[in-house]
Amino acid sequence: MRTYLYSLLIVLVGIGWYIQACTSTSGSHVADHNGSEEIPERISYNFDIRPILSDKCLVCHGPDANKREAGLRLDDPQSAYKALAEHPSAHALVPGKPELSEVFLRITSTDTATLMPPPASNLKLSAREIKLIETWIRQGATYQKHWSFVAPKKPAIPTVSLKSWPRNEIDYFILQKQEQKGLSPNDEADKERLLKRLSLDLVGLPPSLSMMDRFLADKSPNAYEKVVDQLLSNPAYGEKMALHWLDLARYADSHGYQDDGYRTQWPWRDWVIHAFNKNMHYNDFVTWQLAGDLMPGSTKEQLLATGFNRNHKITEEGGVIPEEYRIMYVTDRNDLFGKGLLGVTIECAHCHDHKYDPFSQKEYYQLFAFFNNVKEVGIESVIGGPETYAKKPLMEISDQDVKDILSFVNKRDTNRLIVSVMGDLDTTRKTFVLKRGAYDAPGDEVQPGTPKAILPFDDSYPKNRLGLAKWLFDPRNPLTARVYVNHLWQEFFGKGIVKTSGDFGMQGDLPTHPELLDWLAVDFREHGWDMKRLVKQMVMSATYRQSAVLSPEKLAADPDNVFLAHGPRYRIQAEFVRDLVLCSSGLLNPAIGGPSVKPYQPAGLWEGATSGRGLLSAYNQDHGSALYRRGMYTLIKRTVPPPSMAIFDASNRDLCEVRRLKTNTPLQALVMMNDPTVLEASRVLAARLLQENSPVSDKINKAFRLIVSRRPNEKETAILSSYYDKELKSLTPTSIRHSLSVGEYPVPEKIDKAKLTALMRVMTTIYNLEETITKS
Repeated sequence: MRTYLYSLLIVLVGIGWYIQACTSTSGSHVADHNGSEEIPERISYNFDIRPILSDKCLVCHGPDANKREAGLRLDDPQSAYKALAEHPSAHALVPGKPELSEVFLRITSTDTATLMPPPASNLKLSAREIKLIETWIRQGATYQKHWSFVAPKKPAIPTVSLKSWPRNEIDYFILQKQEQKGLSPNDEADKERLLKRLSLDLVGLPPSLSMMDRFLADKSPNAYEKVVDQLLSNPAYGEKMALHWLDLARYADSHGYQDDGYRTQWPWRDWVIHAFNKNMHYNDFVTWQLAGDLMPGSTKEQLLATGFNRNHKITEEGGVIPEEYRIMYVTDRNDLFGKGLLGVTIECAHCHDHKYDPFSQKEYYQLFAFFNNVKEVGIESVIGGPETYAKKPLMEISDQDVKDILSFVNKRDTNRLIVSVMGDLDTTRKTFVLKRGAYDAPGDEVQPGTPKAILPFDDSYPKNRLGLAKWLFDPRNPLTARVYVNHLWQEFFGKGIVKTSGDFGMQGDLPTHPELLDWLAVDFREHGWDMKRLVKQMVMSATYRQSAVLSPEKLAADPDNVFLAHGPRYRIQAEFVRDLVLCSSGLLNPAIGGPSVKPYQPAGLWEGATSGRGLLSAYNQDHGSALYRRGMYTLIKRTVPPPSMAIFDASNRDLCEVRRLKTNTPLQALVMMNDPTVLEASRVLAARLLQENSPVSDKINKAFRLIVSRRPNEKETAILSSYYDKELKSLTPTSIRHSLSVGEYPVPEKIDKAKLTALMRVMTTIYNLEETITKS
C-alpha cells in the first residue's frame, strides 16, 4: 500500500509540474521574466536583435523562400525596409520610427489576429526583447553581416583593474568581462589539483607519483611551465588530442548499417596520433586529410591522411540501390566539412534553402561537387572476406612501407593491411541540385563552389578538394580559425566560447567573449596554425589555473561559469575514465597505435543485434595485454557500441560529432561499481600494495594519491582504514573467492587473500569517488 501511495504521489507531482510548465508558456504573449535586465546603451544587431529574429521570426520571414510568408524577409534589410507586398502603404521597418514600423506594431499588438509571432506558433517575445527591437529601430534599424561571416580582426588587449592577475593575453579578455559583471577570479588551484587537471587535459592520464613529487618540491617560478612542456612532449599527448578528432571524423572499426562488417581504418588513426605528436600545423593537418592525394608529388603518408573522408558508414547489404548509397557517402563528407571544419549547419540546405542561414540549396550542391568525384560505388561487395575490410579507392600498407615511410603505423603481423582513402575519377562526374534531396531527382547542373555568405570561391584555386582546402585556409575565411580555436577551448574549459561548437550560424549561441575568440583566431593564424603553441597558450593562462572552488556568491551570480571566475569542474570523457583506472592500477598497456581491441563486455550484445555474417557477428574477447589498452583503442562497432563507453556519453561515431554530451546518470555509478576492468584494477593495485612492506594506512594513502592524484586528509584516511578493518572481519571464503575471480590478470600465489579482498574493496571505493573521475 505504501509503495502504491508513493507511486501515486510521484505521478501527481509530475502532473503538477507539467501543468505549471504549460501554464508558464501559454499565458500572456509578453513574458516579463527578463524585463528587469538592463538594455544596452547602443543596440547591436548581431548580438541583441539577430538572436531574437532567428528564434522567433525567421522560420516564416527568413532565407527559405518555400516557407516565407507575405514575401517578407526580416534577415535582409532591402526586404525589411521596402513597402509590404500586402500593404503597399506600410513598411516592416522604418528606421528611427518604431511607431511607423509594422514589426514593432505587430509585436506589441493586443489583437491576436495581427499579433506577431502568431499565438498558434507558441512563440512569444519577452518585454525585454520588445524593448530591444524598439530601441534598435529608434537608433536606425542598422543591419550587420552575421558576426561569424565577417573575417576576424585582432582587437586591442583590454585594460583591467587587477593588473597583477593576467599571465598572458587570454586573461585580459576574461578579466575585463568579470570586472564588468562585478566578479573577480579565483586564486590559483593548489599544486596537486592543478597537476591532475593539466595531466588529464594534455595526456588523458593521471600524473605519476614521481611527477607529483617533483612538481610539489619544485619552488622555481617556472615550475608549472616545465611540467606543461614535459606533458606536451609525452607521446600520450598525441593520443589525448586525437580523441576529439576521431569523434569529428566519425572514426569506427565497422562499416555500419545492418551487416556492420569489420573495417581496417586504424592506420589512419595511427597517423592522426603521429601528426599531433610531431605538431603538424593545423593547415597542413587538414589539407592532407582533405586532399593529400591531389597534392603535387603526393606521398603515401599524404594518401593515408585522406582516410579522414572515408570513415563514413558504408553498406554491404545486397539489394540496395548503389547510386542512392553513393550519394549518401558524398552527403556525409559534405556535412562533415560544414559541421566539423566550418562550424555551420550546411546539411540543412540538403533538401531546400537553409531556413535561417544564408545558404541556398544550390550552394549546398556546389560544395557537394568537391566530394562527388571520388572513385567509389554505392556497394562494392558482399560481407565476408578480407577484401571487404576496406573499400575502393584504397591503399595497401606493406611491411616495407612501415619500415620506411610509415614507421608510425603499429603493424604487428604480416597480414595484408588495406585502408580506404580518397582518389578521384579521371573524368569529372557531373553534379546536380537534387530536388528535395532525392538521389534520383536531379535538377540544374552546378559547378564546384562555396557559400558566398562565408567567402566566394576564388577562381585562382583549382576546382577540386585541394582548391577547397586552399579556400578553407584563405586569410579572408571567417570561420576556419575561429572554429578550431573554439574546439580547443571546449577541450580545456568544458564548453566553447561559442557553446554550439558545431553551429556558428544564426541559430547557434553567441560567443561569450567575442573579442577573445577573434584575438585567438587571428593569433593562431599569424603563428602558422601551430596547434601545440595554442594549447600551451590556453593552459598557461591564469584563467585555466584557477581553483574550481565555487562560492555561493559566484554560483548565484554566474551559475554556468560563463565568465570563468573559477576553474572548470566536470567529469572526464569515457575513454579517459578507463585510462585513469588502468594507469593508476599499473595495468595500462602504453603501446601506441595498432588495431582496435575487444576488452570485457557483457555477453550476447553483438549476437543479439547482428545479421549473423562477418567477423563482428560474435564478440570474441581479447586476452593478455590487449585487455589493458587505452580507451581510444576499444573496438567501435557502430550498431552496438561499447556499452560502458556509451553510458559515459562516448560517440558511436555514426556522424561527425564536435561536442559530447555531459550527463550524470545512475548507470554511470553502476558501471564504476561493477565494470570488470574497475574491479580487476582494484584487485591488481591492492595486490601490489600488499606486497610492499608498509602499514595499511600508508598503502591506502598511496592508492589515494595514485587514483585521486592528491594526498588524503586524516579524516579520509581514517574512514578508508576503518572500512578496510570492517571488510576484513566480515569476509567469508565464498565472498573472497567471488571477489578475486574478476578479471584475467593472475592473483599472486603467495598472498593473503582475505587482506587482498578487503584492500581491493577499499580501492574500488576510491575509484567510485566523484572526485576521481572529475577534472577540477
